[in-house]
Amino acid sequence: MAEVSVEINGRKFRMACEDGQEQHLAELAARFDAQVEQFKGSFGEIGDNRLTVMAGIAILDELVAAENRIGQLRKEIDQVIADREDIIRQSRALEMKFAKNLAETARKIEAVAVVIDETAAGQPVVAK
Repeated sequence: MAEVSVEINGRKFRMACEDGQEQHLAELAARFDAQVEQFKGSFGEIGDNRLTVMAGIAILDELVAAENRIGQLRKEIDQVIADREDIIRQSRALEMKFAKNLAETARKIEAVAVVIDETAAGQPVVAK
């Protein structure tokens, strides 16, 4: 297990983390410290505990907003997938209808061709 020294609100803390996560932990601590410093700049020295709690709540607020956005995006993705499936079904139905119409048209053209051939050969035309 690795250890990282981080600084929050001017105080050093030694924290343990999994091997390879040192840089990530240091970045998280720096982000948290920036939030504390922002509140310190806005509200002045109001006490370490209060600043830390306010920063933690602000970060959790950002997290909740991000989770809500992710949920909204998941719903939009689900709708896009459903719409895609509907379009595929419609496309297949149109393709089948087109194939049926094409086959019927081909049958009629063949019937006309037979009539033309029979007329050209001098044979009597028989309606089909």
